[in-house]
Amino acid sequence: MKNTDLNKHFSFLYDGKDVFSYNLTVKETKTPNEKTVEYITPDGLKFTNIIKYYSEFDAIEWVTYFENTSNINSKILSNIYDCDIDISFPHDDDLPWCAYIPESDKDVKIYCPRGSRWDNKEFYCDINELHDNRYSNHIYPGQTKQYKTSGGRSSQLFAPFFNIHRQNKGVVFAIGWTGQWNCNIHRTNDNLNIKSGIENAQFYLLPGEKIRTSSAVLMEYDGSFTDSQNKWRRLIKKNFSIIGKENRPKNLPLCAGFWGGLPTKFVLERINIIKNENLPFECAWMDAGWNGTSEKPCPDEFQGDWSEYTGDWQVNKNHHPDGLLEVKKAIKDANLKFLLWFEPERVRNVTPIAKEHPEYFLKDENSCDYLLNLGDNDALKYCFDTLSERIETLEIDFYRQDFNFDPLNRWRKNDDENRNGITEIKYINGLYRLWDDLLLKFPHLCIDNCASGGRRIDIETLRRSVPLWRSDYQCPANYNINETQSHNMQFSTWLPYSGTGSGRDCDVYRIRSAYAGGLTTSYTYNESQNFGAPEQIDWIKKYLNEYLSIREYFYGDFYPLTDSIESEFSWNVAQFNRPENSDGMVQVFRHEKSSFDCAHFKLHGLCPDKTYRVTDSDNGSYFDIYGEELMNKGLKIETDSPGCAKIYTYKEI
Repeated sequence: MKNTDLNKHFSFLYDGKDVFSYNLTVKETKTPNEKTVEYITPDGLKFTNIIKYYSEFDAIEWVTYFENTSNINSKILSNIYDCDIDISFPHDDDLPWCAYIPESDKDVKIYCPRGSRWDNKEFYCDINELHDNRYSNHIYPGQTKQYKTSGGRSSQLFAPFFNIHRQNKGVVFAIGWTGQWNCNIHRTNDNLNIKSGIENAQFYLLPGEKIRTSSAVLMEYDGSFTDSQNKWRRLIKKNFSIIGKENRPKNLPLCAGFWGGLPTKFVLERINIIKNENLPFECAWMDAGWNGTSEKPCPDEFQGDWSEYTGDWQVNKNHHPDGLLEVKKAIKDANLKFLLWFEPERVRNVTPIAKEHPEYFLKDENSCDYLLNLGDNDALKYCFDTLSERIETLEIDFYRQDFNFDPLNRWRKNDDENRNGITEIKYINGLYRLWDDLLLKFPHLCIDNCASGGRRIDIETLRRSVPLWRSDYQCPANYNINETQSHNMQFSTWLPYSGTGSGRDCDVYRIRSAYAGGLTTSYTYNESQNFGAPEQIDWIKKYLNEYLSIREYFYGDFYPLTDSIESEFSWNVAQFNRPENSDGMVQVFRHEKSSFDCAHFKLHGLCPDKTYRVTDSDNGSYFDIYGEELMNKGLKIETDSPGCAKIYTYKEI
């Protein structure tokens, strides 16, 4: 790392004193790509810091484990900063308060995306937002910026990703913690200090107790913000994501979505249509509503009492008399993968497990929802065994784990005196163990990470799972499709792999707006959806094949060519480029009230002296053009149709 002081990259107080002021026993081991340093205090607190190096990307990652090796309680650990680093930035004088707004191109800028909140600005940062004659997301000497998530879900208020940028230099920083993290960034005249950790953590460890806290990833770069984000995307793809790794799929799936309360006979009919009509689906996605013992109709997620049975993972025999075995067989006979929804952490208090083992749960007297305490070994074993049995019996390929409430208050109410944060820490450690053990036991398995949409996205979940449903904004059947265009640009800035949904109507503008790294359609979703008419089948086949022909472009380098926040008067345009394949794709959306029927969009990442063939996906027409012209004058798009979606692919010839 060129500009970062990593001699001190984490810190904490032990019994009120800097732990490094103690007479520590230190043991260091090293390999070319990893370093482990083990420290032991005189009274037996062992803390082990593991650093991994990703030299290809100028990046490092570290995490610290804590263990009480003595036979008495440790002293109190406090002010625990799992990341505490200084980063050199060029000198800035103190900024006086004056009539002039600062020159923004010279400022240090902090890009920190908003979390997932059921709106159009998910994973968005307005870097030039003005407030009180200052840019809110710029940091000036003497300032401290504070960021955190909310409710105990890691990407709810803010997402734990940062790009700190100034004049074509900077660092990308990420926090790996699936609970309540916080981060303080302080600017002096000559550097930045980043401190991050688990909010309000202050505790002693019991004899023999061992935990880990949050991890950190830091990547330095030279270049533009967009280029740095593509470097980040490549780091995630190669070193953190399970996609494309041994036994795992190389692409996110194209799914046919089924409501779990859709009775077996209708599910079988629709799977048979998929099979007989050779529709190019790859996976059958069965969402909530399949479990429990409800005797009432549950026509969709907004009706019925299906949610009262969350935590009861027996198949509902009133909807699926044979326990989904026929459905499983039909899915496999149609050569499809099987994705099934679960929400194991949230358990209704009337379910059998809540009554049989109340000791497994963290409770709130004001709520009927219990929290399965993954920090308890018995509760964790119950969860692993239950899920394993379902995965084996139903031959599940994608295990979908949802999480639809905030756990923070339950964690904090169950902390003992002088043990602030320990319930959360042990819980999140248990979550990682659960996912790691499932992935180890089932080498083919992929985990779909959902938490009311994309509210638990961080480095640690990205390395174990993928967000196939990145926003619950898409839950209504008629959601505003322009917002999905915005989401595609905003999530793509940070994530190479994420998925979205199409809605239920067969409409070209809607389906093309929903194209992303993964796609789930709702044409088969519930009884109110008519499915199987010849003209509908032809339409679905045409556009799903189109989607599959361009899907892998979404994993390439990403260039937003317009602002991502949609307006009904604007265009929304994005480029995905694969330099290793000398090709790419441009998505173009002219919104309904746009008065412009022609625009030029400058492309990126091309070879100026090479010729590219640009093809219109609608009619196959093409033209040849030099890369220099595409990069300097831009790709000219003309359309006389407002509310229009276009796709262009290009390939070096």
